[in-house]
Amino acid sequence: MLTYFWVGLGGALGSIARFWLDGVVSNRLPKYPFGGILTINVTGCFIIGLLFALMGGPEGRWLVGPTVRAFFMVGICGGYTTFSSFSLNTLRLAQEGQWFYAGANVVLSVVLCLLAVWLGYLLGASLNPKT
Repeated sequence: MLTYFWVGLGGALGSIARFWLDGVVSNRLPKYPFGGILTINVTGCFIIGLLFALMGGPEGRWLVGPTVRAFFMVGICGGYTTFSSFSLNTLRLAQEGQWFYAGANVVLSVVLCLLAVWLGYLLGASLNPKT
């Protein structure tokens, strides 16, 4: 139960960092394609990769327990960007030589998420007609 607390706290910190950085970057760069979201996704992927290499298990440089890993990787990185978790899962599949599953994860995630956001938009638009 304590792990859930740490994941929640990390998620809150990650969300605050995402909101702050999106504002900072979006005020300095064109929103698309170089805006805050791209910066957040790329830096989040870098951070989760770094953390996984440093504390991903017995081969990691920093020997930490599962709660500490969950705080940083699931909590902070998950609150900051879920794209980092998606990217780490894809990397792990590729490292294990499961190229089909890694590729399927990329294609299905992009296609299904774009489809889902479009369908969600259509539903929202139908429930919120222009006045």
